[in-house]
Amino acid sequence: MLDLLISGGLPTTVPTPADTTKVVSFFEKLSSASNMSLQQLLEQMVSGIIHISIKILIALVIFWVGKWLMKKIRKFVSGILIRRNVELSLRTFLLSLINISLMLILLVIVIGILGVNTSSFVALFASAGIAVGMALSGTLQNFAGGVMVLLFKPYKVGDYIEAQGQSGTVKEIQIFNTILNTPDNKTIIVPNGGLSTGIINNYSKEGKRRVDWTFGIGYGDDYDKAKEVLSRMLNEDTRVLKDPAYFIALHSLGDSSVNIVVRAWVATSDYWSVYFDMNERVYKEFGKYGLNIPFPQMDVHVIKEQE
Repeated sequence: MLDLLISGGLPTTVPTPADTTKVVSFFEKLSSASNMSLQQLLEQMVSGIIHISIKILIALVIFWVGKWLMKKIRKFVSGILIRRNVELSLRTFLLSLINISLMLILLVIVIGILGVNTSSFVALFASAGIAVGMALSGTLQNFAGGVMVLLFKPYKVGDYIEAQGQSGTVKEIQIFNTILNTPDNKTIIVPNGGLSTGIINNYSKEGKRRVDWTFGIGYGDDYDKAKEVLSRMLNEDTRVLKDPAYFIALHSLGDSSVNIVVRAWVATSDYWSVYFDMNERVYKEFGKYGLNIPFPQMDVHVIKEQE
């Protein structure tokens, strides 16, 4: 035998003890069956068929009971998600994920009842899960980020946000990405993984925002008059909220201007319209009251040397 293995007459794979045991058991059963009478053989075949039939019947019952339980679990989880106002896209995805996971568990149980060794199936599922997880690590991170966004809702569709170096109005929240629409109508797709772990500036989260301006008047201009004019403008604008009250103060003495800071609260939806309208009104009306809007300038003195 050793000579044959060395010379290549037989395969060089050496049988394992388990393989040897299986072969011996098979030949023992074959020898035992050859010594049986026809009646004994038929009785054993009928007994085996009945045993297998009972296993199949039990497996079918377990399968249908499992399907019924899966339906109840799915309905129960769906009710919880609806009561918590979970987004429809996330709700559908989670229910599908739960359904697939429960079905795999049920199939493993049914296969085990039929007498099939399930350890190989479990190992196959585990190895496949590890391989898919490693291949899709970035995608899974974005998926987890999407779940966090949909659950905790740091922003919603219609909010204007700034995150990951991008800003725009949220057009759509998907499982893996968030779609932003910029003011100049560009579409930006931002992965949810970074959004769930990074800083998000949500300009639409609160119902009101503070508008800040800094207006300059020339040195020698009447500061009290400027303050009076600004107060009148704010009082006349119905979009400016009375509570909290607006604020006007002398901010700084610049190189070529006296800078006045103005702060007023408005509804979030009115922020930009109030900001631009106030700039226009100040530019048009300051001159009517002798208030100059200075611009940077430099005085140059030329000294002529006597010969």
